Amino acid sequence: MTDYSDGFDHDSPRVAAVNWWIRMRADTLSAAEKAEFDAWRAADPANAAAFDDMAEMCGFVESLAPNRRAEPRPASRRPALAGAATIAAALCLALAVGFDDLTTWLRADIYAGVGERKSVTLEDGSRVELDARSAIALHFEPGRRRLTLLEGEAWFQVAPDAARPFVVEAAGGSVTALGTAFDIAMDKGEARVTVTEHSVAVASGGGSVVVEEGAQSAFSAERAARAPETVDVKRATAWRRGRLIFENRPLGEVLAALGRHRRGYVYCLGEASCARRVTGVFDAENPAQALREIEAFLGLRAFHVTDYLILLHG
Repeated sequence: MTDYSDGFDHDSPRVAAVNWWIRMRADTLSAAEKAEFDAWRAADPANAAAFDDMAEMCGFVESLAPNRRAEPRPASRRPALAGAATIAAALCLALAVGFDDLTTWLRADIYAGVGERKSVTLEDGSRVELDARSAIALHFEPGRRRLTLLEGEAWFQVAPDAARPFVVEAAGGSVTALGTAFDIAMDKGEARVTVTEHSVAVASGGGSVVVEEGAQSAFSAERAARAPETVDVKRATAWRRGRLIFENRPLGEVLAALGRHRRGYVYCLGEASCARRVTGVFDAENPAQALREIEAFLGLRAFHVTDYLILLHG
């Protein structure tokens, strides 16, 4: 199945539905592929609903393209990228992701948009720095300062108040400050916490762990926090200095990070291309240059559907 990897959950019914739609529009499915599709659709009502919704939306997007039936292509020419199905599917996925951005914005009390870093002092004197495309909801109560990281990444410097614990909820778990400064990053339903001062207590998946200064842990709703590991804190929080640092990371993950600093969407096409590894230090304020460097280093080609939609392929 063609993979449009950008850091989102590609096992989700919505994205799987887009990929199935591409296959069905591009070629006639074999009997085995048709059986695979039927099994996927029947496995979960959410799959069937997602496919019906996406097929309707993608069909509408494709209908907006110019009618080119009068100019048939020779059978031997089958461009891998310029077909209406590929472009329409990429547009559909962009629209779906954009809807998620809107719902996050509506839930947020503090929001940093694309390419924006924001620093805010809360009513208790604590300071929060948000990376681009990040959002926080505030739920301060008389006996507890509770926040929710809805999306993205944020660094917290907590004002002392023993009578009101400072708790950040993320990815189904919670991080409680123990007189501290720390960073939390969301990624595919998982949260990664890096402690820059003192320590925090992490509770998730029925377990808990204390993470000390200079260490990092990760957790999710279903999984207890992993044992803390010593990390390079400056590297882990390089975004605060406008730098994005990657060491042997898959291209899809790198594009997702760059996407928080660039208006529009960039997708890699094909499992092999999306699995390519990237190592480098990039300027978060110049994502266009970063994309050019990655394209050249990995030997990829960029297909610009519009200025806001770029497809990378090998």
